[in-house]
Amino acid sequence: MQQKGAIQIIEWEDLDKRKFYSLGVFMTLTTRATVYPFSLIRTRLQVQKGKALYSGTFDAFCKILRAEGAQGLYRGFMVNTFTLVSGQAYITTYELVRKYVSHYSPSNTVKSVVAGGAASLVAQTITVPIDVVSQHLMMQGQGEHLTRFKPKPKMMLATSKRKLTFGQTRDITVQIFAADGFRGFYRGYVASLLTYIPNSALWWPFYHFYAEQLSLLAPSECPHLILQALAGPMAAATASTITNPMDVVRARVQVEGRSSVMETFKQLLAEEGVWGMTKGLSARIISSMPTSVLIVVGYETLKRLSLRAELVESRHW
Repeated sequence: MQQKGAIQIIEWEDLDKRKFYSLGVFMTLTTRATVYPFSLIRTRLQVQKGKALYSGTFDAFCKILRAEGAQGLYRGFMVNTFTLVSGQAYITTYELVRKYVSHYSPSNTVKSVVAGGAASLVAQTITVPIDVVSQHLMMQGQGEHLTRFKPKPKMMLATSKRKLTFGQTRDITVQIFAADGFRGFYRGYVASLLTYIPNSALWWPFYHFYAEQLSLLAPSECPHLILQALAGPMAAATASTITNPMDVVRARVQVEGRSSVMETFKQLLAEEGVWGMTKGLSARIISSMPTSVLIVVGYETLKRLSLRAELVESRHW
């Protein structure tokens, strides 16, 4: 275990991997279920033209809840749960790359930047096809006119017999493949990398930086976990603000079926100005801040619970 300032960092070699992965799946699923409604709201705000549907995050939340019910806030959630795989790939890559980089640099910032970027690259390669489908599902309901693909009605009459059609997820998947082939599932891949690699590369060093600064200001008896829980949202707000313009472009590319990141960026800037780059930022921060608290508290707790048995007695928090 390394120590940076007053904050102890549990490294990969200290972990019982079986505990780490089994508890990690539960933590990831809980986190995603908690913040998913704000991810849906963020997507709808980013794709809408101007303020055609919603004037802001709170307005979107109220209108969706009133018109579509609670289930409207969870459109596409079931298919989105497949990102549990990418979540495990992310944390594995992050920890392994941190360990690898430590052979070349003792700097916690360097390790965090490189590992965070590499982890995001691996995770996005798995996540983008799932995101493409889930975002089209998110737009159903009040935002369905903004998306190219729409699921079939639940029931149809055929030869006087009532017959079930494919589920919504399968409908959207088949339509994407028919229209764009396999490449359609990676639409916006470059925009996703340009959004999430910097976001991840920024989040981790900012997280460690804020945690270290808070540890210098806080009383010595203040639990480390509280300092880390405060540092997480601060890092999330910083990284989200910096990377939001590309996140808006990513959403437009994936939902509207655009092919050029640069052309989408130019059109957004021409139509809606600089403020267009802030669309969905409040929803993104609202979702990323509690996510960061859950990730930090959950991830740090997960790592502590996953310590190898022979190390438990030697660790004092």
